[in-house]
Amino acid sequence: MDEPGIKVYGVATEITVAANAAGLRDLAERLTGLADPELSDGYHKHLKSGISLEEGSVSLILARDEAL
Repeated sequence: MDEPGIKVYGVATEITVAANAAGLRDLAERLTGLADPELSDGYHKHLKSGISLEEGSVSLILARDEAL
């Protein structure tokens, strides 16, 4: 299986999250995990450039917010 590749970039009014197939699966798993009923409101995950994201990406926070 390919390595996940995810890049986040954009400007103030538009953000793009681009990924290869493995990266899309990785994001889907992270989002599914955030939807787990046993997790509480406010739970979040940080994705950072060079770690979870491709170099040059802006940081991304995936957060659970039950007020929405």
